[in-house]
This record gives sequence, C-alpha cells and structure tokens, in this order.
Amino acid sequence: MARTPMMAGNWKMNNTIAEAVVLTQEISNQYEKKEWDEAVEIVLCTPFTDLKPAKTVLDFDKVKIKVAAQNVYWEPSGAFTGEISVPMIKEIGCAYSIVGHSERRELFGETDEMVNKKVKALVAEGMGAIVCCGESLAVRDEGTTLEYVTAQVRAALAGLDAAEIAQCVIAYEPIWAIGTGRTATPEQADEVCAAIRETVAEAADAETAEGMRILYGGSMNPGNVDGLMAMENIDGGLVGGASLKAETFVQLIKACL
Repeated sequence: MARTPMMAGNWKMNNTIAEAVVLTQEISNQYEKKEWDEAVEIVLCTPFTDLKPAKTVLDFDKVKIKVAAQNVYWEPSGAFTGEISVPMIKEIGCAYSIVGHSERRELFGETDEMVNKKVKALVAEGMGAIVCCGESLAVRDEGTTLEYVTAQVRAALAGLDAAEIAQCVIAYEPIWAIGTGRTATPEQADEVCAAIRETVAEAADAETAEGMRILYGGSMNPGNVDGLMAMENIDGGLVGGASLKAETFVQLIKACL
C-alpha cells in the first residue's frame, strides 16, 4: 500500500500573528501545485492564535496545505479555563491536532490516559490526531525503547476501532533528539517505527497498520532528511526548528517527493 508522506511543521510557541502570516505566505509562494498536490500532505501546526490567520492565507492562495493545532482538550465545552476544544479548532478548519507531544508530557504532566481522551475526542469529530510517542535518553540507554514506545502507542489507541485508528498519524520523537541537534540514525528510527507499525496491527489489523503514516520527530533537517525518508517505515516528519524558516521547510517537503 502506497502511503502519502506527511511533512508537518510544529512551530511550538513561536510567531506572532504578523510573523505567522509572513511565514505562511513564504511557504505558500513556493508551493508547486503539479508536483505537490497528490504527492505529499503538508501541515502547519501553529499556536492557537495563528491558526485562523494561517488558514486565511492558505485558503486565499488555494494551496493544499493544512493547519493543525498543537494541543486540544477532550471536553467539548465547559468550565475549563485556558483550554481549547475540538469543536473550536474544527470550526477554524484544522485537519489535525498534535496529541501527547513530549513537551506536553514532561512540562505539563500529560498522562497516557489524557492522551487517549484527546485522541478519542478528535476522531469522534472526524478529525485526525498526530499522536506523539518517544523515549528519554535514560530509557534508550536501558535498552527498553521498544517496550516503552509501544506501550505509549497502545495506551493512546486504547478503545478505538480500526476505522478510528486509521484517522491517526503517529509521530515517533526520541526525546533525547528534540531540539538538541542529535538525531537517531535512520536505522534506529526505522526499528522503532517498525515496532510501532506492528503495535498498530495488533490494535487494529494489518491493513490499517500498512496504511498508517509514521513520522520521525527528532531534529529532522535538510542534512538528514534523505536518509530518514529512505527508511521503509518512516513516512515523513514532525519538524520543529526546521519549520520556522520557509526555505528549510520547503527543502524537507521536497525530500518527500
């Protein structure tokens, strides 16, 4: 089964509205319709304040680039000060939300149970979840990476049927490689992504697993993208720093073609 690669830029807590409009426009200006339209799925994961401005630019230019939230809450409404619901980001036009990013887990105490609730809330509204998983350096050094990461995946997908799981994308992000300049070797990354795919097959079925996009999310950049994209089980990237400049992000998009 041919999987359409995805290149998702995670802006993290960067870019004011004005800066977001400029960056989105710079990316849109380089959009190559004939080459990109069916060959790659491009997603901009912006801060909440930038979602509508970015979507407006993309809609005006009529380019097939999607927007995604970086986080979401599982309740549709209520007394949850500071949170954003799935219906809210859906109305803006988001196609996805990142769920369970390591920074959310480490800095804000998100648990596997919370991640699972968010995934369920997204798929219930017909949206996609970019589900993050990954190990710390300590787990890597202990030699228990595969067990740790696959347990995260099972927890995130618990209670979902095959059709709901198929709405998800999984991003493997070795925590020790995020923003550090260190990168898992293509072989190390592919080993974990293969184990993730096997876990999806157990949670759903072989067909769903074969169709699942699995992204690499640990300091992907123009210097290492070709090696990573050559791996059998890596279908794109969830990119942080390299997505904050149009030139480098476009290079990564082109590596998916």
